[in-house]
Amino acid sequence: MKILVIGNGGREHALVWKLRQSPRVSEVLCVPGNGGICEEATCLSGDSRNIEGLLALAHQHQPDITVVGPELPLSLGIVDEFTRRGLRIFGPTQAAAQLETSKSFAKEFMQRHKIPTAHYAVCSSEEELRKSLGLFSTPIVVKADGLAAGKGVVIAQTRDEAIQAATGMLSGKLLGTPSSRVVLEEFLSGEELSFLVLSDGERVAPLVASQDHKRVGDGDTGPNTGGMGAYSTDSLVDHPMVEWLLNHIARPVIAGMKSEEMEYRGLLYCGLMMTARGPMVLEFNCRFGDPETQAVLMRLDSDLVEAIEASIEGRASDGLFHWSPDASCCVVMASGGYPGSFVTGKKISGLDQAAQLQNVRVFHAGTTMRDGEVYTSGGRVLGVTARAPKLEDAIQRAYQAVEMIRFEDMHYRKDIGARALQSKA
Repeated sequence: MKILVIGNGGREHALVWKLRQSPRVSEVLCVPGNGGICEEATCLSGDSRNIEGLLALAHQHQPDITVVGPELPLSLGIVDEFTRRGLRIFGPTQAAAQLETSKSFAKEFMQRHKIPTAHYAVCSSEEELRKSLGLFSTPIVVKADGLAAGKGVVIAQTRDEAIQAATGMLSGKLLGTPSSRVVLEEFLSGEELSFLVLSDGERVAPLVASQDHKRVGDGDTGPNTGGMGAYSTDSLVDHPMVEWLLNHIARPVIAGMKSEEMEYRGLLYCGLMMTARGPMVLEFNCRFGDPETQAVLMRLDSDLVEAIEASIEGRASDGLFHWSPDASCCVVMASGGYPGSFVTGKKISGLDQAAQLQNVRVFHAGTTMRDGEVYTSGGRVLGVTARAPKLEDAIQRAYQAVEMIRFEDMHYRKDIGARALQSKA
């Protein structure tokens, strides 16, 4: 079996790594890949935003299944176009992907289907903003309506800050491109949780939970990023809570999408806040998360290809996945200055030494290979991931590997998973 993976980040490297482990897979292709993926798969030149170009590559190489990593191709309708041409592909349609591509659509959908989420208001002008602000106490969460690579959320401490952030999103000053609408949300307190399920359009199969670390600095300080690290352990959610999340969030979403003629097949990522009032949905993603995928797949002991085929073919079940009881931890090593401006082209050393550690994988994100050497090419550069029977050991092992790796002006958080250890103490 030949698999085509679309994307070039740490998530895609983890997917390539896991898909290659299937005894049914003979070849993995990746468009466009990165400096680490090219050592495990055949990387093809291409642009994940060019659907026609990706179709041409698929017709040329004839993969048995295409797996979409990032959100942008989904938002552009890659699943619709591939399916129309008889090509098997894993992911939701363009209409179903609105759960991620439009925050206002997602909030209104949750309201229609009584899925727990924060109170909100949708605004498209400064006048609407000023009227709606009176409905909220501070702090106020301000979200760009469309895709923003994990950076379209501002927690405003005052109403003036909320207006500044929202008008910056509407004008394009804040994110580079204008947002037609912004969503104001009630600020929720609690622990964040990433809860993923695989769906075949009717049924869902849960993956193990994980917790992402969005802020750039230790102690959850600084601006939001695409994610600076994640960990996964069975202690994040017990079995009764998993059942609650399935019955009150995941299954109602899939049933609601089908009732609105937007059947949802693929991976549904539910970003949750575990509040005193119960779990609340912060956001949906319509694909694997990054860096959650690195931590989650590190614990997967079954065949990922089988699960993906079950989603495509309409035969998902609770028994799809087999998970290790081990914990895992992923530490993201980033370019200095990220998520703001940063310089690329820095030579990376120590990768071979880190790779020799037991139960450690270094997943590449923003890297490129030149003359046998690896260089930085993005904001998030590496996802150093470890697995161990206890979370504290997985964390220690990941940071042991991090300390072996060097590149100029590198930055990483030193407290990934620390809150989980403190809560156990």
